[in-house]
Amino acid sequence: MILNRLAAGTAMTLLLAGPALADGHTAVFTPGEGPLDWAGYDAFAEANDLSGQSVTVTGPWTGDEKAKFDVIMAFFADATGADVNYSGSDSFEQDIVISARAGSAPNLAVFPQPGLAADMASQGLLTPLPDGTAEWVSENFSAGQSWVDLATFEGQDGEEDLYGMFYRVDLKSLVWYNPASFDENGYDIPETMEELKELTDQIVADGGTPWCIGLGSGAATGWPATDWVEDMMLRTQPPEVYDAWVSNEMSFDASEVVAAIEEFGYFAKNEDYVSGGSQAVASTDFRDSPAGLFAIPPDCYMHRQASFIPAFFPEGTVVGEDVDFFYFPAYEANDLGSPVLGAGTLFAITDPSEGANALIEFMKLPIAHEMWMAQGGFLTAHGGVNLDAYQEDSQRAQGQILQDATTFRFDASDLMPGEIGAGAFWTGMVDYVTGASAEDVAAGIQDRWDALN
Repeated sequence: MILNRLAAGTAMTLLLAGPALADGHTAVFTPGEGPLDWAGYDAFAEANDLSGQSVTVTGPWTGDEKAKFDVIMAFFADATGADVNYSGSDSFEQDIVISARAGSAPNLAVFPQPGLAADMASQGLLTPLPDGTAEWVSENFSAGQSWVDLATFEGQDGEEDLYGMFYRVDLKSLVWYNPASFDENGYDIPETMEELKELTDQIVADGGTPWCIGLGSGAATGWPATDWVEDMMLRTQPPEVYDAWVSNEMSFDASEVVAAIEEFGYFAKNEDYVSGGSQAVASTDFRDSPAGLFAIPPDCYMHRQASFIPAFFPEGTVVGEDVDFFYFPAYEANDLGSPVLGAGTLFAITDPSEGANALIEFMKLPIAHEMWMAQGGFLTAHGGVNLDAYQEDSQRAQGQILQDATTFRFDASDLMPGEIGAGAFWTGMVDYVTGASAEDVAAGIQDRWDALN
């Protein structure tokens, strides 16, 4: 293994002063060693000499996340000889639009959701990714065509092209549970939605309460319910129906959407199923909601929430021991595979250059993902990565769920117009759990959407 462009006589190990790993050591990666897949790194370096050129990148990652990403960029710089600069911003969404319109955009931007990227592509502020990228993503990402679809936008010329490559992914289709409580009662992990409903009833029959659900989130109260509905849409309808709902090609009050809302209500509106009863759902803060898993005896046995929720578990909680998770399962009867709901960041070219294209090529290498996997706080849909590179077992298990996904769809509320996805949808779900019918709630959201046109 040759690490290109290092000064003669330097060690093969590249020590990068940067993010600390779990054991307190700085990030050290040795080409050719460990679980990281260095295949293709030398060939990439040989094919990409960017000496004297600069590559600029901006995105939403600051602080510890920036430090971790800087490690990856250091290896890209070493392979190519380019001068690489990543700048993170808490106001990325505003900054990138301003700089692009002023003609001073960086070479690449990392978008935290595809909606803004799609808007900028339609205004001619993004450049399609190099030819062949769509085919590569389709073949090399798990549920690859899903990722192509999510980053294919209509340009200023009216033509559709792939404008983004997804990199860091968030996973939402998870159910958290207390392993000790499951073991004590002899409960098995459900592998289908039918089994999950059977388990829910079994817990009630045994005198327990199956679920903790909380929708409270200050001004954003209601959003956790939108995730439930989105997951249910993916488990009751084909992905193209989900897409039509997101774009309003299919109205919000269509029977398919009403049915998905009612599937959420199957759990949330049953007095016996929810800790505190159904009336507590709207008033319980989502950050406090999982606390019932840790009570003795447990106030609930399961909590559906995204991969970030451990940040709100009691201090000292060890995932995999004190609490664990399983995939929010699909209906066996519906034969829709293993759909996954989530979010993620995508790279897009905002100022085309040889270096911008080279960085997209670099992001195809497993090592470009595995170096962040090894630092923690990162999931990827890249099908070629070594899962052993994940820093923690819990991340490895979540990575496996992404690998097994047959369909991936982005959080629908994040893709809808703000007044809908971050407004009427949120408040409508609160109305639903507090007594309104699914039909009336869906019709009200559609009326709001119609008023935008």
